[in-house]
Amino acid sequence: MILDIEMGQILYFSPMLVILLSYIVLAFMKERHALAAKRETISSGLTEPASLHPLIDTTKCIGCGSCVTACPENLVLGLIKKRAELISPSHCIGHGACARACPMKAITLVFGTEKRGVDIPQIDESFETNVPGIYIAGELGGMGLIRNASEQGRQAMESIYKVSPQKKEGDWIDALVVGAGPAGIAANLVAKERKMSIITLEQESLGGTVAHYPRGKVVMTAPVKLPLVGKTRFKETTKERLLEFWSGVVEKHELQINFEERLEAVASVEGGFEVTSNKRSYRTRTLLLAIGRRGTPRKLGVPGEEQNKVVYRLVDAEQYRGQSVVVVGGGDSALEAAASLAEEEGTEVTLSYRSEAFNRAKEKNRQRVQAAEAAGNLKVLFRSNVKRITEDRIEIEQQGELIEQSNDAVIVLAGGILPTPFLKQIGIDIETKYGTA
Repeated sequence: MILDIEMGQILYFSPMLVILLSYIVLAFMKERHALAAKRETISSGLTEPASLHPLIDTTKCIGCGSCVTACPENLVLGLIKKRAELISPSHCIGHGACARACPMKAITLVFGTEKRGVDIPQIDESFETNVPGIYIAGELGGMGLIRNASEQGRQAMESIYKVSPQKKEGDWIDALVVGAGPAGIAANLVAKERKMSIITLEQESLGGTVAHYPRGKVVMTAPVKLPLVGKTRFKETTKERLLEFWSGVVEKHELQINFEERLEAVASVEGGFEVTSNKRSYRTRTLLLAIGRRGTPRKLGVPGEEQNKVVYRLVDAEQYRGQSVVVVGGGDSALEAAASLAEEEGTEVTLSYRSEAFNRAKEKNRQRVQAAEAAGNLKVLFRSNVKRITEDRIEIEQQGELIEQSNDAVIVLAGGILPTPFLKQIGIDIETKYGTA
């Protein structure tokens, strides 16, 4: 009888024990996965978020995992020691689903960090600025990664679709997009799918900032899902293949993009905006700015910088073969340029960076630079600043010591400057954020 009761209890509780054991095992596996992702982030130097991201108050977090589940991006957040952590900051697209899902209000959305301030136009979770009807997506809003910029462009146009009346009145259009990079292309595809009237202006060529990448540069480190197109099949590709892919998308879906047309002025009028380009004017109910931050390159501000031998992008390393070249900068673009130049026969390459380490660059780019330096093909000067550029020489200060060497070309890859004056002119507020909302 007692044996029967004990067996009955075992049978009664066994399903719950199986469920509990499964939960414990699953939680353990998820934590191990999160820890591996965190280690990879740290080793790659990708610890600084690009833009809006969650700041987690661990004193309030109860480890329920609601934020992890709510985030549509893979492994941005994870549970470690029963507390939520931001484990892949560079993958965060800043839409704030994690904060809305948290039952304890333990998450605050912030820009920048204590170490790195970020100039950000004011936008809300629908990517609308403080000027009603004007939206910002992509690199201008801090989203430099192709996947993230594409996702922001998609979400921004979906937000526009919800508020724009889509009435075919006169020459009014539903939306005018400025920029044909990743964000602009994704926004166009949403508009096409939603049957919205839309025009896109691009002052240069298809691809935006990507079109300025060096020849053969590997881009797109994660698949992207695009409206009408679906999920892209490649994880990594070259600049040329990506531009070819985008060209095919534009042609297949008949996207209306006006190339070599530059935005010059925006004026608020009843019902929307009067937008003036270098070719004509448009009346649009909404405006989406999908322009890059690198449109205005950051300059050094030193004597001699106005010379033709000083440029702000590298298109083809081969053209510098046999020359003495200085690359200035410490991000991925600078490291990729320096490593590519170092592979050219007879080229003497110096990489000058003001900080003490390449903390913002990907691990594979740091390894390329280290290999080139070890082989004697590249000289790296940390804690250094260019002081003067002459016709055939350059002066670089490193920790109080002035280094003078022969020089044929200077490539400045120190990032870009927000078009702050233009944004302020049309009423958009800009703030420098240091880990604040």
